[in-house]
Order: sequence, then structure tokens, then C-alpha cells
Amino acid sequence: MTIQHPGRRPTASASVSRHDVPSNRRRGGDIRTLLSPATVGAEAGFLGTLTLEPGEVVTEHWHPYSEEFLYCVRGEIELTADDEKQVLGADQAVHLPIGVRHRLVNDGTETAFLVFCLGPLAPRPELGHVDTEPLPQQQSAGSSR
Repeated sequence: MTIQHPGRRPTASASVSRHDVPSNRRRGGDIRTLLSPATVGAEAGFLGTLTLEPGEVVTEHWHPYSEEFLYCVRGEIELTADDEKQVLGADQAVHLPIGVRHRLVNDGTETAFLVFCLGPLAPRPELGHVDTEPLPQQQSAGSSR
């Protein structure tokens, strides 16, 4: 059975390549939001990728409106969720309920690559995240990175 909204005919969106989406490094790591209201008109949530190089951190934050599903494709990260640490390795996933503070660290020697999905959407994008620790400093122009 297919549920359809009145007056709307469901259609698939065009595919989105992560290489065509700009990187967001505001909280650390290379975060790319692939499927979202801005990219495909999504209404229920958004999906993206995170590339975390050795030594990189995604600073602690929480989502007041959304739960997060996080899947580690390759590599390994340390996840701290409400002060509890756990390792998330390749082919493992975790669910972060609404309101759970979380932070990601790559303490390993290889690049970690993760896929995330959040939903439902916050009423406005700026309400989607609450930062609870200082954001990472931008690398200087002379940095070796």
C-alpha cells in the first residue's frame, strides 16, 4: 500500500554526489549534507556523510528536535554520548535519541567515513544543533593540513 499526499504525485529526486556538495567544517571533520530540504526538497529529515581524519574531532552538540542515526562505513571513532564513551567501528551503527549530547573523535591512524541521518527536521535550520563546547579553530594558512 502506498500512502500519497492529496494533490501530490510522489517522484524520486535526482541523485546527489557527495563530491558536488560543499564541505561544512564548522564543528570539525568534513561534513556534507547530501539529501536535505535545500538539496532535494526533503521534508522529514536529512542525510549526509562525515569524513574524520586521524586526530579530528566533531565537537559536542545535541539536537533538540531530531534523533540521529550514525553508521560507520570504514575506520573507527570514539563516540561520547551523554558522558559515556564507546567505540564505533566499521559496519556498526548507533542511534542517538533527541537531546543526547554527543561528540566524535578519531583517535586511530586511518580515516573514518560515516553516514548519518537525522529527523524530524527542526522548525528552522539554525535550531537544529545546540553546541556545548567551543567550536574548533580554523587552520591557519601556514598549517601543514
